[in-house]
Amino acid sequence: MPRHHPPLLAAGVALTLAAAAARGQTLPAGFADSLVASVGAPTAIAFTPDGRMLVTTQGGTLRVLLGGVLLPTPALTIPSARICANSERGLLGVAVDPDFATNRFVYLFYTFRKWGVCPTGQPTRTDNPVNRVSRFTLPDTNVVDPASEVVLVDNVRSPNGNHNAGDLRFGRDGTLYVTTGDGGADYAGDSGGGGSNDASRDEFQLLGKVLRITRDGGIPPTNPFQGPGTARCNVAGETTPGNRCQETFAWGLRNPFRIALDPNAATTRFFVNDVGQNAWEEVDALAAGADYGWNCREGEHVASSSGPCSPAPPGMVDPVWEYPHGSTVPGTTTSGCNSVTGGAFVPNGLWPGFDGAYLVADYVCGAIFRLTESGGAWGASDFVKGLGSSSATSLTFGPWGTAQALYYTTYAGGGSVRRITYGVAGNSPPVASASATPRGGSVPLDVTFSAAGSSDPDPGDVLTYFWDFGDGSPAFSTTSLSTPYTYTTPGTYTVTLRARDQDFAFSAPVTLTVVPGNQLPVAAIASPAAGATFAVGETVTLTGTGTDAEDGALPPSALSWTVLLHHDTHTHPFLGPTAGNGLTFPAPAPEDLLAATNSWLEVVLTVTDSAGLTHTVSRDLQPRKVTLTFATVPPGLHVTVSGTSLPGPSAVTAWEGWSLAVDAPPQSGPGGVWYELESWSDGGARAHVVVVPAAPATYTATFREAVVATTGLFTLEPCRLVDTRAAAGPLGGPALAAGATRSFVAHGSCGVPATAKALVANVTAVDAAAPGFLTLFPTGRSQPLASTLNFVVGRPRANNVLLLLGTGGSFDVAAGFGAGTVHLVVDVSGWLE
Repeated sequence: MPRHHPPLLAAGVALTLAAAAARGQTLPAGFADSLVASVGAPTAIAFTPDGRMLVTTQGGTLRVLLGGVLLPTPALTIPSARICANSERGLLGVAVDPDFATNRFVYLFYTFRKWGVCPTGQPTRTDNPVNRVSRFTLPDTNVVDPASEVVLVDNVRSPNGNHNAGDLRFGRDGTLYVTTGDGGADYAGDSGGGGSNDASRDEFQLLGKVLRITRDGGIPPTNPFQGPGTARCNVAGETTPGNRCQETFAWGLRNPFRIALDPNAATTRFFVNDVGQNAWEEVDALAAGADYGWNCREGEHVASSSGPCSPAPPGMVDPVWEYPHGSTVPGTTTSGCNSVTGGAFVPNGLWPGFDGAYLVADYVCGAIFRLTESGGAWGASDFVKGLGSSSATSLTFGPWGTAQALYYTTYAGGGSVRRITYGVAGNSPPVASASATPRGGSVPLDVTFSAAGSSDPDPGDVLTYFWDFGDGSPAFSTTSLSTPYTYTTPGTYTVTLRARDQDFAFSAPVTLTVVPGNQLPVAAIASPAAGATFAVGETVTLTGTGTDAEDGALPPSALSWTVLLHHDTHTHPFLGPTAGNGLTFPAPAPEDLLAATNSWLEVVLTVTDSAGLTHTVSRDLQPRKVTLTFATVPPGLHVTVSGTSLPGPSAVTAWEGWSLAVDAPPQSGPGGVWYELESWSDGGARAHVVVVPAAPATYTATFREAVVATTGLFTLEPCRLVDTRAAAGPLGGPALAAGATRSFVAHGSCGVPATAKALVANVTAVDAAAPGFLTLFPTGRSQPLASTLNFVVGRPRANNVLLLLGTGGSFDVAAGFGAGTVHLVVDVSGWLE
């Protein structure tokens, strides 16, 4: 998923909430949403040619649905000793070989517990787990022999726990496409986490990429990176710096959570849904060798201009569609959408008016959008709304009778696979949803049954609810959502609900179990204690009890633990559901500085008695927050903290034990004076790591004016060195584009000799299409954080500067504004050497 991916809920709540994913949803007329199967934490779906549905779960099981029925025994369970399923890790993807009918091959993407531990938030540890792609054989018995595993791609780093990607899809070309995330934080420790993580820019690593391999793990002959300067990375997950991995098909991606093959295209055509950081979500058209720009860009927008993003890499590919956080998705009526997840092209001819459409889901707002192309541009409209958070994590079309339907996985309500179908004509049946409170207790037991969440795809339909209480009493019908009923005889009863509309179309039945005469068990969390807090990397121990009036003290196997990482208004999976007692895990780090202000853990314990009754309790576990102040001498210069540029002094919220990457790069200060770091107050190097202490602290970066050794100042008759309004050329047009960086060579022009180290210049911005700024700096140095010149629309703006020259006697100009162009004029009146 997904900085933004699916939460896990305790397995015990699935019984009463199995249909909850459909609650409150809005579908177009003629469409219906129904439950296929309740599956805990489902991550991906694939279909075999003979109609079997394969479902992977984050915890490590491969489930099979045969004839629409979930087989009770998993086809494969990856042992806990071999898989890390905490944070966003786990069994994340599945694909079926195009020749499955003859070879029975299926492919899985999972996080391998290579070193026996599953750390999070410690990206530079050498014992972090790794992601791998393996091929298995699935026989007709639906039981996979673990010994059939053939590892095709291995040792793809999972340094932080999140941003693993993990989707697998075969193209029409018969090759296997694999998505990998950027790892959430830099494995090398030289950039940071969140938006500052530049691991996807490392072309010698398999991070932040789309890979393409053959069914045997080989390199297809048309892969873009082959020959000199390339190497295989499938065994080590990397090659030597400076080389490229031959498995890479496209790169510059953050967390390409899902990819979708267009079944209507004559050749292989994929869309890639890449989860954004804090501002933009994007859909990309996959192309061989393409660089989609992360972490230099988020969508079409500048995200970083330092490190490998300075100067801005050429040829970065724009998404075909993007949408912003914090506002209504353009073309729709839906807002609050912050995490793109599943996607699927609608097969032509399946649904009227949907030919050529692409469906894309958002995990946070619980919506599926319909994208259509017009005049080369893609636009969105509402398709399904109100699925709730944690939903529609993957989408795929699969068989349904003699036609096809849209299947999707959701983590809502404990997890399920659901199906959206279209009724060709006439009336569509409703969808029923049932719950009961309480489900156990002493007789007489007063139970309140609820049909809340039941729906009908036809606008205006009125529903009647038919309850069978399972005790031999007559069926009861009502138009009320709430129905009370009293059980007087102990027993275990299966309750059935069907919904009917006014045209007498019935829903599929949904069932739940009540056990009057059996007391509900009682769950209690002992550790972490109420009010407990944590530091990053600290070991958290989960202990609790389950007691039951009939069963007594429940065994550890009856306890199920889930840990959720809350982030603002949504959640990420972190641990479980996992059975047992005395479980431990290392406490995580926040994703970035913003997440440090609005994230925490929730520990959930569900106990289940021998009758299947459950009780769930939860407890929040807050991080120990520490205020750090970053100051500069002189004040007003900038430092970089966890990828964020901050003026000194600035205060940030951090978590105790968090390793923060800090940097104090050279920069232009007031009056155009060039500054470089003299020292940090903690004695660290210019770029180093600060481990957040237990108490508030101040870190001061002291700068000094950069010394340029010169033998004198030489004047000349004012001369126009650069004018981008002139004809195209090294010192002429075209105009500077938004977000671009361009180099200009001063040596040899306007009488500036090859010995010149700096220019006395007047810099002017002309004909700006939008307000913004220009930053001039020596070629070969990092772009400073202070601007040289700020400008507005409609007025030329100028500034006198002392401009240092860099490599080859040249200087760079970075244009910082949202869109359009601006012209640059540079007049020189002297130089220093």
